[in-house]
Amino acid sequence: MTRPAPSTEGWPSLAGVGLKPQHVPDILGGFPAIGFFEVHAENYMGAGGPPHHDLAAIRAHYPLSIHGVGLSLGGAEDIDRDHLARLAELVRRYEPALVSEHLAWSSIGATFLNDLLPLPYTPAMLDRVAGHVAQVQDALARPILLENPSTYLAFEESVLEETDFLAEIARRTGCGLLLDVNNIHVASINQGRPPEAYLAAFPMQRVGEIHLAGHAPRRDSLGAPLLIDSHDRPVAEPVWDLYRAAIRRIGPVPTLIERDADIPEWAELHAEALRAHRCMAAGDGGDLAIAC
Repeated sequence: MTRPAPSTEGWPSLAGVGLKPQHVPDILGGFPAIGFFEVHAENYMGAGGPPHHDLAAIRAHYPLSIHGVGLSLGGAEDIDRDHLARLAELVRRYEPALVSEHLAWSSIGATFLNDLLPLPYTPAMLDRVAGHVAQVQDALARPILLENPSTYLAFEESVLEETDFLAEIARRTGCGLLLDVNNIHVASINQGRPPEAYLAAFPMQRVGEIHLAGHAPRRDSLGAPLLIDSHDRPVAEPVWDLYRAAIRRIGPVPTLIERDADIPEWAELHAEALRAHRCMAAGDGGDLAIAC
């Protein structure tokens, strides 16, 4: 079933952050200027308790985005119907502006792996992922966003470029895309490709949200650069550069600062979101380098 792309019309131009429990008192105590909050769906699939109490209080004042990590859209098996039903109930409960998932696989049967694993970009995989995305969208009665992955290798079996693969999924299903700029940088450096070339080939007309995050620089066994998508530090300057280039092409898009480890104080995370906001504001014709 083909659906229109997700719309962000009416969204505030301010950037958002991933909601962390330790920041809830700061947020509800002062209602800071922030565009939206994003949560991982799987953290809120219980029926109640403190997580839902806090999320309901946040949702009463801010737009919400729900980001899934457990559907395993590229998995060899069918979508877990119980998991999908819990996601659908969560979406009905909070009516988020956006719902997103990853171009990845992460489970085998009842075993969930502690990572989002890459896919070979083949016609058969294209059919599989498109079918899974369509199934999810039918269950949610709305389009979702599909996020480009962070990767550390490429499959010899791949016959399609990742950007073409994502564009075709979006064309077939009507889904939108979540442009993770840090993932572009990480995957491109790890595979010896220029990040700017990937960004130039990305189907930007389908982008409904952008993610920014930090990564950990390492070296592989041969001494070559290796970047780990760690989400444990501030956004790196090369990622900010790519973000500015993206905003020049498409203008303001809801942008999230992701931080999932070594969580800083609220003020530090908020400052990064405000930097993204300045980039978006300058993207309307100002000097992005000076503004952000």
